[in-house]
Amino acid sequence: MKNHLKRIASPKTWIINRKENKFILRPTPGGHPLDNGMPLGVIMRDMLKLASVMSEVKKILNNKEVLVDGKRRKDHGFIVGLFDVISLPGLKKYYRLVLDSKGRIAFSEIDEKESKLKLSKVTGKTALKKGNVQFNLHDGKNIVANEKAKVGDSLLLELPKLTVKKVLPLKEGMRVFLTKGNHAGDSGTLKGLKGKEAKYFAREQEIETSKDYLFVVGEKESEIKIGS
Repeated sequence: MKNHLKRIASPKTWIINRKENKFILRPTPGGHPLDNGMPLGVIMRDMLKLASVMSEVKKILNNKEVLVDGKRRKDHGFIVGLFDVISLPGLKKYYRLVLDSKGRIAFSEIDEKESKLKLSKVTGKTALKKGNVQFNLHDGKNIVANEKAKVGDSLLLELPKLTVKKVLPLKEGMRVFLTKGNHAGDSGTLKGLKGKEAKYFAREQEIETSKDYLFVVGEKESEIKIGS
């Protein structure tokens, strides 16, 4: 696979200058889809402004600790996706990848305490021995736990060990975040589920969307900072 991508053909969710150069770094294949993630090098250079050129980014990654979800990453092409946490302990800076009000990739600066938490959506599950279950998560990770959770629910995890702190069920009354569709980046209170359709309440109105676009982020309030 080529390690570059034409800027003009890059996902619409990327906030980049598409006419500055012809090509941009293509992320290494990982757990996130291309439209919901960006390569770490582009994030550090273009989004967080921690370097001016990619060679500087590579030096930082090789010489200083840059953590994604609590694990050190040296690959400038590593794909960082929705709700992933980037930590720079040396600078005491912590960021979470979110979506802005237009559904584009943005970053929310968070404190060190929140950098230890992450929300992950359950996309699949497999029963194991001794009552354990393997949960497949939206970011490609798999964890084994004995929690009771269904596909579509969210897990509040403690990083870096991915310990389950809380299960957030997909049900009426829960706080949800929209990850795709016309309302990507929006959030509200879930009001109803019917088949593959859903309704949520935001800005004093009920809005229809797809059940697949919902990401449970809390009960009355979000467990993490989801705005840019």
